[in-house]
Amino acid sequence: MVGALLGLHGPNGRVFSCSVNRSRHFMPSSLQGLTPLAATDALFFERAGVRLGRPDAERLVNQALTGMDDGELFLEYRESEAISLDEGVIRSATFDTSSGFGLRAVLEEETGFAHSDEISENAIRRAAETVTQIRAGRSGTLAAGPRATNHRLYPDINPLGEGTFASRAAMLSELDAYARARDPRVVQVMASLSAEWQAVQIIRPDGQRMADIRPLVRMNVSVVVEHDGRRESGGHGLGGRYAYTRLLAPQVWQGAVDEALRMALVNLEARPAPAGEMEVVLGAGWPGILLHEAVGHGLEGDFNRKGTSAFAGLMGKRVAAAGVTVVDDGTLPERRGSLTIDDEGTPTSRTVMIEDGILTGYLQDRLNARLMGVPTTGNGRRQSYAHAPMPRMTNTIMLGGDATTEDMIRSTKRGLYAVNFGGGQVDITSGKFVFAASEAYMIEDGKVTYPVRGATLIGNGADAMTKVTMIGGEPALDPGIGTCGKSGQGVPVGVGQPTLKMTGLTVGGTGG
Repeated sequence: MVGALLGLHGPNGRVFSCSVNRSRHFMPSSLQGLTPLAATDALFFERAGVRLGRPDAERLVNQALTGMDDGELFLEYRESEAISLDEGVIRSATFDTSSGFGLRAVLEEETGFAHSDEISENAIRRAAETVTQIRAGRSGTLAAGPRATNHRLYPDINPLGEGTFASRAAMLSELDAYARARDPRVVQVMASLSAEWQAVQIIRPDGQRMADIRPLVRMNVSVVVEHDGRRESGGHGLGGRYAYTRLLAPQVWQGAVDEALRMALVNLEARPAPAGEMEVVLGAGWPGILLHEAVGHGLEGDFNRKGTSAFAGLMGKRVAAAGVTVVDDGTLPERRGSLTIDDEGTPTSRTVMIEDGILTGYLQDRLNARLMGVPTTGNGRRQSYAHAPMPRMTNTIMLGGDATTEDMIRSTKRGLYAVNFGGGQVDITSGKFVFAASEAYMIEDGKVTYPVRGATLIGNGADAMTKVTMIGGEPALDPGIGTCGKSGQGVPVGVGQPTLKMTGLTVGGTGG
């Protein structure tokens, strides 16, 4: 099946395809040790049963994209599994393989895109007939392709090939027993493991080919405690682009349980959060999600080219307090948001978006970089072969300053110490955001006094960073749990920041 969209400019009319469950599991362990290009050649063109030769694929891409400004054939194979436990029982267990291609043609500002879960010469030919309709008598000049890289940011391993499915299910049962033995107030334990192995190859009309092999694992733990009829929960997760064995080590999953239980017990003692404008101290690490949502999305190239971001037209202007430097770094080894190459074949990079409070750069894919006359930053990402790429964040981090957490708290008369966050949302055009704190404490007279629940932070991304008054030392990175949604596409991301203090934020709460 081939789906297509002509003149693609944004989220409207995006084409999706469902993942295909296959009964025959292709074991890619034989590909270990090969370069990504050699491994994906074996996967897409050389194994038994394939219906596409590499010369045919290159010929079809060249024919379809001649006269275009840009474009590529994106080939993808993905294996994934997920196991979840609740009330001591494995509630769900899934394994899936999917494969397919996306063919994209770009001419001026228009994009023709078609995809199929059938990787064959006939399917690509049908897709080419669709995407070339944007030509309409026009002709462009093919943009130069991405530079090559030999950099490898993650191990050559398929997590799903490690151990057995049964051993992972048994570990979750051990985790449940461990959590319940830790505290008699534990009444419910929920835990999950997930992993995927993604292989991609990108073929351009000039014959350039790029490939990447991407492992990804994740664990989540949630603990519910009860005391005197009151129930509260706490959670912790971790993951990255590395082997399953790291998550399955007892000290790792026991540490995740201990942290989830600690948070649940804190919330059991929490009082309703007060509302009003106050100073806020944000914890290091995962609270960087506020930075990601309130600032990061507004610095993606497509929103700024179209003038729909609150940061549009502010290049070179002050958008944050002095000392605030924000980078997006897709080159950090084994991090959840990292990629050796993006989904257009461009090596990822470390992009400085805000330096000492001044806006210095946007995150770019190839299309928006070309139209804005700037280099791409390696941020062209897509959820799968069934989606066209767009500018997306990788690991978004605020760099450190010289203040201490103790100094921040000591200098606060009355405020909120938000150690961790749950969810949040932002309006890109207005910049307004709302975030819910999952662990927070009141600060009174320079001291942390008691935990609070139900606290939300409300503000505007365009001016929130101007309210930063103190920045802690080295930034901490999140534990590897982020997934970012944009225009119907979800991709893994990372965030990070040092502890920092902000003034004049609105705190929503239910207390007095």
